[in-house]
Amino acid sequence: MKRSVTSLPLHYGKAPAWLFERMKPLSAAIASLIVSEFGPREFIRRMADPVWFQAFGCVVGFDWHSSGLTTTLCGALKEGLASLGDALPIAVCGGKGRAALRTPDDLKGYGVRWAVDTEPFAAMSRLCAKVDNSLVQDGYDLYHHVFLLSRDGDWAVIQQGMNGAEKTARRYQWLSRDDLDVCCEPHTGITCDRTEKTLNLVASGSGMARDATMAFIRENPDKMTDAWKDVCLSMPQRHYITPGDVDAKRLSKMFRVIHESEAATYKDLIQVRGVGARTLAALTLVSEIVYDAPPSFEDPARFSFAHGGKDGHPFPVDRKTYDHSISFLKECLDRARVKDREKIDAFRRLAQYETRALG
Repeated sequence: MKRSVTSLPLHYGKAPAWLFERMKPLSAAIASLIVSEFGPREFIRRMADPVWFQAFGCVVGFDWHSSGLTTTLCGALKEGLASLGDALPIAVCGGKGRAALRTPDDLKGYGVRWAVDTEPFAAMSRLCAKVDNSLVQDGYDLYHHVFLLSRDGDWAVIQQGMNGAEKTARRYQWLSRDDLDVCCEPHTGITCDRTEKTLNLVASGSGMARDATMAFIRENPDKMTDAWKDVCLSMPQRHYITPGDVDAKRLSKMFRVIHESEAATYKDLIQVRGVGARTLAALTLVSEIVYDAPPSFEDPARFSFAHGGKDGHPFPVDRKTYDHSISFLKECLDRARVKDREKIDAFRRLAQYETRALG
């Protein structure tokens, strides 16, 4: 697939009502068809794929270059699937702004309906947000968080941050897997065409820095404070934090809290209450100087896109065709439920033909 490059500007306001009301049934119908054909895990996997997710947003008619594609697509899918009741074993939890804070409550509600313990998923939800807010220090603050969960326990996270000064957005996507290490290359993709110097503590190249930080926090807290003071007196030429960025008294207290927490792993460390981006940056800087273990500054953003959508680029949404697509997919699903697969099988033949033609 050829990937074009465009900006991902922050767009304010809401999607037009006429569009959003159509996005809900269409996104739900597409999700239902994928689950029917390939199972819930495959739909969760596709939602965690940056390219597929962007294409999905464009298929349902949203902006080709807007931060709103993420928030509006997730919102439409959440409402569209909710209208189906328990017909589809997929939960869409959280959302934009205050809705993101309600993710644990949304998960708990599905836990009651499905008779499953969702607390481990709520903990993972919080951890993913902590990683993208504190371990990927790229200048983007999270304002959108969605946790997708299947009844079988597969999950994906779609969250987005904004850079208010640049008026751009960045999307972060995760997928559950057996070998997932939340502190080392955990993302399926990060979308933003702007790449800048980033303190990337989840890069594989930051492995030595993470190990050095764990060695440093095992020191006596007084020695930790003295080491910070020494670094402050002679900051290296290349640095990513200054003494003015950190409250020295608070940092000294945090050194003691961190030491007494007896965190055994880097994952344990980032979950200590009060350990945020600045504390982690300070720990990383001191550990770099003491142990000669520099972190990675490679920006993890990999994807950027250009498609078409509601703004009329490259063409306006055809409402008549849009409504026909919704009706067609609903008919496919209705027929599939009674074992009439004629139209779905036609879809498959068309996809196979297209693949051969493009190949």
